[in-house]
Amino acid sequence: MDSSLNLVDWRRDVLVNAGFPAALAARIARDDRWDLHELLELVQRGCPPPLAVRVLAPLDEEAPR
Repeated sequence: MDSSLNLVDWRRDVLVNAGFPAALAARIARDDRWDLHELLELVQRGCPPPLAVRVLAPLDEEAPR
């Protein structure tokens, strides 16, 4: 079993459980430039998941939608 695939699955599940739409969570989970802890902290403070993604988007690319 590929451990990187397990990590991607885990990241996706954490994001979905935090309220991220499934498609958005899947995109973010595959990209290790995203800091899940920072995303989750923003959401826990009341920031909607899509806005948290825009705020923390990697500088070299647009946020996934």
